Amino acid sequence: MICADEHTSIQPRPRRVPTRAPRPGQPTQVEHEYRRCGALNLLAALDTRSGKVWGEIAQRKRQIEFIALLEYIDADLPESVRRVYLVVDNVPMHSGKKVRAWIAAHPRFCVVHPPVHCSWINQIEQWFWILVRKRLRIADFASQEHLSQRLRAFIQEWNERAHAFHWTHKSFEKILAKCEQAILQAA
Repeated sequence: MICADEHTSIQPRPRRVPTRAPRPGQPTQVEHEYRRCGALNLLAALDTRSGKVWGEIAQRKRQIEFIALLEYIDADLPESVRRVYLVVDNVPMHSGKKVRAWIAAHPRFCVVHPPVHCSWINQIEQWFWILVRKRLRIADFASQEHLSQRLRAFIQEWNERAHAFHWTHKSFEKILAKCEQAILQAA
């Protein structure tokens, strides 16, 4: 089972003054002024058994870029893998005419759509959260190329120590508790 999705509009945000590392008892100092220089999209997929991640970085997020990710996965998986369940949400980029044609031409891929409003079921979302927390919390990259290099480096570092996410009954209860808390706060 492979879970795929995209993390969109990741901005490099070069700062006017370099970010200062935290000193003991002091927070990280981040310059609030930055220069805009576009954004990148990370299309990624996670193998739920091994934890391996495949990633494609693109200027745009269209069916063409998603098919490039699928081609990358298909080329990397051994031919002995006869069935690949691909978990994706139901946006046009994942279910458009070109993607359906690609899936039809690659019969070992079987697309699975989780229920609406259940993105947390797609395990790539958990990996995106780790990426944001570990690499993107302070977006301070000199350029799109620098950001792209750092994203690729993170994927490579992750794959060197890749591991599956082990969901337990306790994990499920924790997610439900957060959902119930959000509902109570909204009321």
